[in-house]
Amino acid sequence: MSDRYDVIVIGSGPGGEGAAMKAAKEGRRVAMVEAWPEVGGNCTHRATIPSKALRQGVQQLMDSGRHHGIPYPDLLTAARGVIEKQVSMRRGFYSRNHVGVIHGRASFIDEHTLEVEKPNQGRERLQADAFVIATGSRPYRPAEVDFGHPRILDSDTVLELEDSPRSITIYGAGVIGCEYASIFRSLGIKVNLINTRGQLLSFLDDEIIDALSYHLREQGVLIRHNEEYARVEPDAEGVTLHLKSQKQIRTDYLLWAQGRTGNSDGMGLEAIGVDVNQRGSILVNRCYQSSRGHIYAVGDITGHPNLASAAYDQGRFAATHLVEGNCSAYLVENIPTGIYTLPEISSIGKTERELTAEKIPYEVGHSLFRHLARAQISGKTTGMLKILFHRDTLRILGIHCFGDQASEIIHIGQAILSQPGEANSLMYFINTTFNYPTMAEAYRVAALNGLNRVR
Repeated sequence: MSDRYDVIVIGSGPGGEGAAMKAAKEGRRVAMVEAWPEVGGNCTHRATIPSKALRQGVQQLMDSGRHHGIPYPDLLTAARGVIEKQVSMRRGFYSRNHVGVIHGRASFIDEHTLEVEKPNQGRERLQADAFVIATGSRPYRPAEVDFGHPRILDSDTVLELEDSPRSITIYGAGVIGCEYASIFRSLGIKVNLINTRGQLLSFLDDEIIDALSYHLREQGVLIRHNEEYARVEPDAEGVTLHLKSQKQIRTDYLLWAQGRTGNSDGMGLEAIGVDVNQRGSILVNRCYQSSRGHIYAVGDITGHPNLASAAYDQGRFAATHLVEGNCSAYLVENIPTGIYTLPEISSIGKTERELTAEKIPYEVGHSLFRHLARAQISGKTTGMLKILFHRDTLRILGIHCFGDQASEIIHIGQAILSQPGEANSLMYFINTTFNYPTMAEAYRVAALNGLNRVR
């Protein structure tokens, strides 16, 4: 005998939570299946929350001047306190909305039946009219690298490290690699950052990339571009990374940060006709339906944009289509990026490279943080705000920020960038009175700087 639901959501990260809450509030009988012993998914337990809590701990130590020599495990302990608070809060969401939470690993028996393997080895069968898969992703692990060795880490296991390394090599200079390079170097750990490409974070504006590269090097991070590994040789004392360029890099640990894989394996998806690509991502249409229309997928399991903020919205939108049968809401075109290096980076809209390629006549307005009173007061003077705008219409085209509170500051620009017609204009920042002294004042300074270039 199987329990029957209107909707079963698999995975309680941001995407699954968004779908479950929306479906429950629309009166559907909903169950949540979660492989972790507690709700929250990878976002809460192994990704966004612990890594950002770790970063915040490092930032506070830097502000106090005590960041060198602090044991890395001590910082992880503080991060676990944040996880516990997040779990408690999210557990309450499911309870208040009468969503049953079932812990265990789910796999499809047929297109309307799940079997959940519980931690106590028991099994339970559940049936539903519709499903939302939000099982997220995990670090990509090439078969030839021994991730069972204690000296080889990925973005999951680095959060379980019980040692304070003196040196570390990070292979992969994407968002995760750059964030951890910044965190470890700020703790006084020697860092080698190995980039398989020609520049860091190539999706960012070139000026921001240059600022990040300069700042990491100023901190003491050794960056090597256009390198690929040949083999990884761990032993009891450390790891030697052999590169195809014949270089050998020896450090206490290796952090592998080269891509992610969707958590779709072992779910029986192929047998019921759900299409999955070679990286484990479920293929979906614009309404987040898989190749089986009653089975939806949201969040990192679908690939791009791989953002917790976007995943929550995807979950809500999928549940809306599931309930109402129409796609009335979509992710906005311009989603801000937040990169939590020290200092952080955030951007939205077009880059100079993109505008040049599209032959759009644009101009640039800058505000350097070292000129802002609030930055001088706080001592956080590294960074800048950059506004890209159409030189004829003054329409905002892109905003890029590097420095303290960048991921917060960006939302002011996001609000104006998203406005239709003449409401989106550089003049908003010029004619608006900002609190003084604030970091937000950077918008007025940058706007005036840009206007002076065209008038």
